[in-house]
Parts: sequence; structure tokens; C-alpha cells
Amino acid sequence: MQERISPAAAVSGTITLPGDKSISHRYAMLAAIAEGPSRIHNYSTGADCQSTLCAVEALGARVERNVDSVVIHGQGLEGLRRPASMLDAGNSGSTIRMLSGILAAQPFTSQIGGDESLAHRPMDRIITPLRAMGASIQGRDGRFPPLTIEGRRLKPIEYELPVASAQVKTCILFAGLYADGETVVHEPVTTRDHTEIALREFGADIDVRPRRIAVRGRARLKGQELRVPGDLSSAAFFLAAALLAPGSSLAIAGVGLNPTRGALLDFLASMGAPVRTPEIFQVSGELAGNIVIRYNKLRGGVLEGAMTAALIDEIPVLAILGAVSENGLTVRDAAELRVKETDRIATIAENLRRMSVDIEVRPDGFHVPGKQRFRAATLDSFGDHRIAMAFSIAALAADGECVIEGAEAARVSFPEFYSTLRHITSS
Repeated sequence: MQERISPAAAVSGTITLPGDKSISHRYAMLAAIAEGPSRIHNYSTGADCQSTLCAVEALGARVERNVDSVVIHGQGLEGLRRPASMLDAGNSGSTIRMLSGILAAQPFTSQIGGDESLAHRPMDRIITPLRAMGASIQGRDGRFPPLTIEGRRLKPIEYELPVASAQVKTCILFAGLYADGETVVHEPVTTRDHTEIALREFGADIDVRPRRIAVRGRARLKGQELRVPGDLSSAAFFLAAALLAPGSSLAIAGVGLNPTRGALLDFLASMGAPVRTPEIFQVSGELAGNIVIRYNKLRGGVLEGAMTAALIDEIPVLAILGAVSENGLTVRDAAELRVKETDRIATIAENLRRMSVDIEVRPDGFHVPGKQRFRAATLDSFGDHRIAMAFSIAALAADGECVIEGAEAARVSFPEFYSTLRHITSS
């Protein structure tokens, strides 16, 4: 599918966003193994989170889909059943990595795979700790989906993550729900803590300390009524849009403001973006609030170390802002971008060059010089939702109409992206 995008004179208005993807995945998985029904309001409309719903359905948890909520009828820790066929995670690395922790403890063998993109994403980081807990897991060529998981009685472990990853942490903690004893995960840096919050909401026995999370197995989880705040990662695209067009002023309502995700707003502020959060409140244990932003010239910045890890998903759209900033954007320690839905370093560079924007590519990152202009071009999503959305934002600042090839990739996380973009732009 093609999407044609014209330059925008300004970005303005108030928008709300679909539910946070990360939180939606976790709520659905925990609801499936809780006792009794859970109603989840503002569940993500993205295809990735629908893959999770379909997977828990295939495992025996009945799902009711309503206009503004989903209801998942939990089966308890011991109530899931063997799926009739391979579980399909689609394009969702979150689904396959986190759900594998639950599958590893089941009294049956299951298979889980996904689309062609997912089939090339390595799963070593979950295979190693789950095997240490006693699970039997086989992958294509030893490390790629589809995975065949022979569930077994698991033992608790104390595991130090070699690389910071909220998904791997979650996989281990979910497996730990089934182990006899305490499972402990140590993080090299603090990652997003949606799993810890969700486990508390469902009644798990969890102990959280700085960079150390422990869960005691066999606790009975109880179904809950929950609301998912708007997705901050999706908000990043519209915040960037407002920073590209002079005269812009935008408000985004009800966005998740979890402190472990606050790096985005902090980094934008450090670049010179006038970001405000005039109202903050709590939703199902998560902080949320309203964000207001207006156009301002940007200084640029450097992403490295823990900040890179915290903003790994936002880097494509931050690269766009780097090109129009005073000093440009340098990204280091981002080798993980090479094994996302695409090699995002390569796909960012390809599209920027099509728009006549200079970029210096490095093995673990890149440098985009500042003070550049975007030329109209035909751009490609390469099947990656974040690349599709990031370069749709870049098109707003081009010198003519741009064409996004493969624009349907945005449906993975944000089916309403293009209609929302049209709502706030004027040409």
C-alpha cells in the first residue's frame, strides 16, 4: 500500500492514542493465566497485540473483543491447553519472547513462530535462561523461530542479563511464576518496569529493588479490571511532527508516563523541545498524563549507553529530528537496531539518502549532521512499522509530496496512524 504525504504548514490539535503495546501484551498474557475474567480497557489495536490475543485464545483462554475493551477469561496457572497448531506471533518479537516463558512451564509441547521478518530474529537471549530453568527449547538453526518448546517443571534461577532487555526479563519472570522458589533477574541497567507493575496488579509475590527483580513461584493470580494508557512510543512520532513545522502546537491526552520510559521526554527536552506534562495521574498502577508540545528549534544531541537502550524504539524518528537540528544526532551502542524488524540502521540510512540527507553509518549506530533539508522522494518501509511512521513524519518537512511504499506496515503497532496524522496536519 502506498501513502502520499504532502508537506505540512503546521501541526495542531488534540489527539488520543491507542493503548501502550508493551503494557497490552503483558496484561493479556497474565490475564490468561490468572483465575477469573480480566477486562482490559484501551487494549492496543496494533497487529502485534492482536497476535498475543490470538495466541492466548489458542491456549484455551476465551477472549471477548468489545469496542473499547477486551475480556480475557483466565484459566489459572495450570489451566492452559495444548494448541491445535503452531502459535503465530506474526511480526511480534514481544509475543514470542515473553510468551515463551509461560510455554516453557506447560505440561505439553508447543511451537511458536511468526512471519518472515520474525523468523530471522535470534532468540538466544531467552533460550539460554529458559534452558537453565529446565525447559527444552529447540529453534531453527539452534536460535531462530519457529521455536519448539517442551514444557517441563521449572526450577528457580538467579540470572544476570548480559544485555539490558525488558522482554527477556519478562520471559524469565513469567517462567518464574511456575517455579518452586524465588527466581531473580539482575539488570545491567534499569529497563521499563511494566512487567513488575502488572505482576503486582494481578497479585504475584514480587520483590523489586534497584536492578534486581525477584518473583516467588506458584502464587495465584486473580483477574483484574485494567486500563492501558496511551502508547508513548506512538506519541514520539507526533511530538516529532510538531518539532518539524514552525507554528505547531499539539496536545496528546492520556499518555503513559512510566518513569522507566521517561527518557524520550527527557531527551527531547535536552535537544531544546518545549515539552510539558500539565496533568499527571495513575491508571492501573501506571503513571499517565497529558503532553503538550510546541515548535522550537533543536540543538541536537548524543545517544549512547543506557540512554540508547531506553530509546531503542524511538531512534528512527529521532534521526529525523537530528537532521533538522543545529548540531545533528549521534547514536552509539545501538547494535540491537541491526536485529529489529529490519536492520534499522541500514533502513534509516537508505531512506535518509533518498531524501538527500547525509548520514554516516557505523557498526553500532550513526551520525546525522544537522541543518539539513528533506527532499521529496519515494520512501520504503521495508515492512517495518517504525520506519514507515518515522519517514511519514520526515515527509511533512520535505520540499514536495513524498510516497511511502509499504505504508501498511504501520498497522503492526498503530492502525490509526495515517488518519491521526491527517487530523493534525495542515498544508
